[in-house]
Amino acid sequence: MAAAPERKQGYWRLVWRQFKRRPRGLVGLAIIVLMALLAVFAPFLAGDVPILMKKDGALYVLPNVFTYTALQEQLLYANFDRWQPSAGEWAVRPPIPYGYQRQVLLDRLQPPGPEHWLGTDDGGRDVLSRLIHAARVSMSVGVVAVGIAVIIGVLLGALAGYYGGWVDSVVLRMIETMLVFPTFFFIITVIAFLPPSIYNIMVVIGLTSWPGVARLVRGEVLRERQQDYVAAARATGLSNARIIFRHILPNAVSPVFVYATFGVAGAILAESALSFLGFGIRPPEPSWGELLKQGKTYVDFAWWLVLFPGLAIFITVTAFNIVGEALRDAMDPRLRQ
Repeated sequence: MAAAPERKQGYWRLVWRQFKRRPRGLVGLAIIVLMALLAVFAPFLAGDVPILMKKDGALYVLPNVFTYTALQEQLLYANFDRWQPSAGEWAVRPPIPYGYQRQVLLDRLQPPGPEHWLGTDDGGRDVLSRLIHAARVSMSVGVVAVGIAVIIGVLLGALAGYYGGWVDSVVLRMIETMLVFPTFFFIITVIAFLPPSIYNIMVVIGLTSWPGVARLVRGEVLRERQQDYVAAARATGLSNARIIFRHILPNAVSPVFVYATFGVAGAILAESALSFLGFGIRPPEPSWGELLKQGKTYVDFAWWLVLFPGLAIFITVTAFNIVGEALRDAMDPRLRQ
C-alpha cells in the first residue's frame, strides 16, 4: 500500500532529478527566480520615499507594495524624499534611493558611478531604478500572456483531440487561420487600434499565441484517449468533462510546461519589441523595450542607456530558453540516465 503514493509522485521527482543534472538549467532557473524577486519587491529595492518611517509621532509604511504607483507617492509622501529625521524620528529607505520617475535635470546623462550605479538617462532618472521597475512590466506581460495562451490552447486542444469529427475540424481551421498571419505583425496591427495599455498587450499576445499549445495538447489527447484507462472511465459512466479534465489532461499537459517556458521568453521579447517600436508601454512607465527606445538617440556617447536594458532582455530571455531546453530534456525518457 505504501508504493502507491510513490508511483503518483515518481514522475515529477524523476523530472526534477534529471533537471538537476543539467547545470545550465539550474543557472537559468536561478536567474528567473532573481528576476521575479526583483519584480515583486521593486518598491523595496528602488524608490525615493522611505519604506518605513516615523515622523511627528506617526508610523508610515509603504502602502500597497504590489500596486505601488507614482500617484501614491505624490499623495502620501509629498516632500518626504527630502525629509531629514530629527530626534525621535527615523526612516528606512530602499538601497537604491531614487524613484523611477524622479527627474533631476542637473544629473542628466551621467555615466555609471558611485552615486548612480548604472548612470542616468536624458531626464536625470536613475537607470538602475527604472530597470528594476521595468522588470515588473516585462515579467508580468510574459507570465500573463502565456497564461492566457495556455488556457485557451489547452481547452481547444483537449476538445479537438477528445471529440474529433467536426469539433476537431473547426479547431484545426481556427489554428490554420491564426497561423496564416505573421504573429508579430498581427500583434502590431491589433495593438495599433487599441489604446496603449499593459493589459491590452497581455491580452493580444495571449490571444495570438495559443495555436502552438492547442496543437500540442490535441496530439497528446489523441494518443491518450486510446488508452485502456479512458475506456474504463467511459464504462463506469463518467461524463466526458470529467474524463477530459480529471483523467486525460493530467497525463497530457506535461509538454505544455516546456512550451510555457519558451512562450514566456517569446512574450517578453515581443513586448520589448512593441515598446521599442512605440506600440507598447507609454512613458514615463518603464519597460525594457521603452528604455531601449529612449536610449537609442544617445547611443553614440551614452552607451549605458542601451547596454543595460539590452542585457536585461538578453539575460532573461536566454534564461527562459535554457530552462525550457533543460525541462524538455528532463521530460524526454530517451535521455534519462
